[in-house]
Amino acid sequence: MAHESVSKTFIVAIALAATCSLLVAGAAIGLRPRQEANKVLDRKINILIVADLYDTKASVEESFKQIETRIVDLATGEYVAKDQLDPETFDQRAAARDPELSVKIPPEKDYAGIGRREKYSLVYLVKKNGKLDQVILPIDGKGLWSTLYGFLALSDDLKTIRGITFYEHSETPGLGGEVDNSKWQAQWVGKKIYGKEGSVQFHLVKGVADKSSPEAEYQVDGLSGATLTANGVTDLIKYWMGNDGFKKLLERLQAEGA
Repeated sequence: MAHESVSKTFIVAIALAATCSLLVAGAAIGLRPRQEANKVLDRKINILIVADLYDTKASVEESFKQIETRIVDLATGEYVAKDQLDPETFDQRAAARDPELSVKIPPEKDYAGIGRREKYSLVYLVKKNGKLDQVILPIDGKGLWSTLYGFLALSDDLKTIRGITFYEHSETPGLGGEVDNSKWQAQWVGKKIYGKEGSVQFHLVKGVADKSSPEAEYQVDGLSGATLTANGVTDLIKYWMGNDGFKKLLERLQAEGA
């Protein structure tokens, strides 16, 4: 078997590995635009779901025309002009990683455990007869195993929860992953974010929320067997609804009679 040798086998193996690597890399690069488009589509679907506007019989793009997308300066609560930052092209996650477009969060204020926060955020407005009906806010924060990304919808009083959805996380299925459970998410509807003094009172309890409690309007059930994920959800709501999150925007909209 003159043609067989260890060196030839080694060369063939390297050539095969290199060919496969090129094919995989080429496929990954070629599919990236489609993957990114699918992520954008998935986010739009989740925004429509949390706004209770998702219609499986209608195209997502057509349904999304009911939603006005704006960018808000989180430091002031003011909208950013489109010629400064275009909502159609603004990459919020990339901004959160960009030192020029983000701020470092002091550890004592970093309830969400995200380290840095983007200076500008997308927000989504639903209007009826020219008046604000609900606002949908992107939220994120650390759970047990991952960063949870989701959307929180508030009613026109800007204090009452209209809906919640999480579209990306790696929490444990059946435990922390129950953040995706529609029955659990339904508990959020009608709950209040802020107490009488204006601080964030909403939180997940350990176990089952007591409906007779004076605090019941701020509480939903915890996640069984997933205390750290539940704490993470409570903390990310505390951060994003607070002064360093969307509170300035919400206060401005209230002052303007939204």
